[in-house]
Amino acid sequence: MRIHEYQAKRLFAEYGVPIAPSRTAESVDDAVKAAETLGYPLVVKAQIHAGGRGKGGGIVLASDRDGVRTAAERLLGKPLVTDQTGPSGRIVRKLLVERAAQIEEELYLGLTIDRSQRRIVVMASRSGGVDIEETARTDPAAVLKEEVDPPFGLRPFQAFRLAHRLGIPALSVRPVAKAIRALYRLFIDLDCTLAEINPLAITEDGSPLAIDAKLNLDDNGLFRHPDLRELRDLNEEDPLEVEAAAANLNYVKMSGNVGCLVNGAGLAMATMDLIKHVGAEPANFLDVGGGATAEMIEKGFRILLSDPDVRAVFINIFGGILRCDLLAEGVVAAAKKTEIDVPVIVRLEGTNVEEGRRILAESGLKFETAADLKEAASLVAEAVKEEG
Repeated sequence: MRIHEYQAKRLFAEYGVPIAPSRTAESVDDAVKAAETLGYPLVVKAQIHAGGRGKGGGIVLASDRDGVRTAAERLLGKPLVTDQTGPSGRIVRKLLVERAAQIEEELYLGLTIDRSQRRIVVMASRSGGVDIEETARTDPAAVLKEEVDPPFGLRPFQAFRLAHRLGIPALSVRPVAKAIRALYRLFIDLDCTLAEINPLAITEDGSPLAIDAKLNLDDNGLFRHPDLRELRDLNEEDPLEVEAAAANLNYVKMSGNVGCLVNGAGLAMATMDLIKHVGAEPANFLDVGGGATAEMIEKGFRILLSDPDVRAVFINIFGGILRCDLLAEGVVAAAKKTEIDVPVIVRLEGTNVEEGRRILAESGLKFETAADLKEAASLVAEAVKEEG
């Protein structure tokens, strides 16, 4: 689960990661009042779940009341387009009004999980304030790393070593190391998958200051943090993903043209590979799971059909706990309630497969039933070609 910058900074403050004084605003008047409280100069920041806000005009420096008002009027209620939002952008519903800092140097600091090593890795770089992914690609040596040994956690000497290797002034090494350790404690305590400060500024007195903040929380750990669940902003999530989550479906929207309904994550990945193999692109990942009910199947099928990018639907089910006849009943129920204007290819195998095929065949609806994966692949290729 992603959260906003202002929410992440509140958590930073609780753990001792240094931040600048700030206030949130949901209206132009709120922004002006916040500015009068904080004093000038200020930075007015659009709060959306996307990077590249500065390049997109979503971060504005304001030196007086009029500057704050103008920035708030331009941003609030308007779509902000960045490299990560797509052409339609994201509507700005909230601003962070923050006191501007006197920055001498910009660093990068981040923590994530290196799954290949099964360890948390702490990363830092002198190249802060820019796309760290590009820095890592073009100059890997510029990104310094410390791997955390799980039984011991981040050791104090590792934080000091990382701060020292950055080549920052001596008076900044200790406070930067302290910030690194504070961010690590937050990462562990809150079950994060990503904690990032870009940039971590070194101010004129040598102190570190988190200018930006990004936190991603592990959905599987939220049961331990009911307070953090309240930070979720559904306005920033794909509506289809929100609807699917409410129905206990594992759904991720993608940019392709073939909607997939599958049971089992491994089969879902193989199905997406098959779709790409025949020259099409998966429009989603949808794993209905082994314990899906007919109602869940119906909901998943309707979600696929409501995606305007979908030009064909591929239902690939291996019946085990989820019987093929139960799947067929759910699909037929959804089809009768929804206007279907794209081809629907169904491949069933496993428990009660003949009954499932009979239900589909006698439904009076136009389903294309495949006997095996090879036939299913050719039907998907043909459907996408015809629709194209």
